[in-house]
Amino acid sequence: MKIAILSRNSRLYSTGRLVEAGEQRGHEMHVIDTLKCYMDITSAKPAIWYKGERLEGFDAVIPRIGSSITSYGTAVIRQFEMMGVYCLTESVALGRSRDKLRSLQLLSRKAIGMPNTGFAHHVDNTKDLIKMVGGAPLVVKLLQGTQGRGVVLAETQKAAESVIDAFRELRADFLVQEFIKEAGGSDVRCFVIGTKVVAAMERTAQAGEFRSNLHRGGSAALTRLTPTERKTAVVAAQTMGLKVSGVDILRSERGPLVMEVNSSPGLEGIEAATGKDVAGAIIEYIEDNAKPNQTRTRGKG
Repeated sequence: MKIAILSRNSRLYSTGRLVEAGEQRGHEMHVIDTLKCYMDITSAKPAIWYKGERLEGFDAVIPRIGSSITSYGTAVIRQFEMMGVYCLTESVALGRSRDKLRSLQLLSRKAIGMPNTGFAHHVDNTKDLIKMVGGAPLVVKLLQGTQGRGVVLAETQKAAESVIDAFRELRADFLVQEFIKEAGGSDVRCFVIGTKVVAAMERTAQAGEFRSNLHRGGSAALTRLTPTERKTAVVAAQTMGLKVSGVDILRSERGPLVMEVNSSPGLEGIEAATGKDVAGAIIEYIEDNAKPNQTRTRGKG
């Protein structure tokens, strides 16, 4: 099969592992810089051009779209979809997962466990918002934040009011969430492919930090999931419409709580912690679900 990886940097661990895994299984792998793609949007024959050449003959696309280029990356994926190419992460699913408010609303509609969350616009609602999530300590999250950036722990009522009011002064969009104390600064990353959790690791924050992100100095170790945790992760991924995702779960006294569903999860941490060939599992999923050498017809936009 001829497979494209949409990635800004071919030297990134995840991109390199996907190339390696694909080539080991006999596939023709191409790394394509998303921002260097340009699109011919026509009713006759929609196309994508790259470095002066039309991109043709691809059987599948693996999008690795960073949060800073979500809008343009979504447009490129949509164009591949219009060309009839199998996309591992579909444009609609990417949009759902990147919109933190929308994703939480979708999870809520499916009755999936998650921390109590509040969202408001007017400054007069600050005290009610804090009360809604159980009071301090609580977590304030910027909607645009990634990898732990834009996440603040407010340990007292006064601190919570100050942080919320400061974010409002900056005209920032944010969520207020319940702080799950019993999680102890740890969370679980469940790597979901299709309808299975293929790997899971527990991430623990470094001393003095409550964010467990590996980019923030957190550590990771292999963990065993309960049946409920496994089911929660799979249902959360399906709710977003994602075929491959990293579902972040907090272990609480009332069961697993989903914090986030990541549409472009990194491979380095999960492969190192679990010793599993996650990249190979992704390529195998594409082999089972994409249709190589098919006569392409225009798909839905």
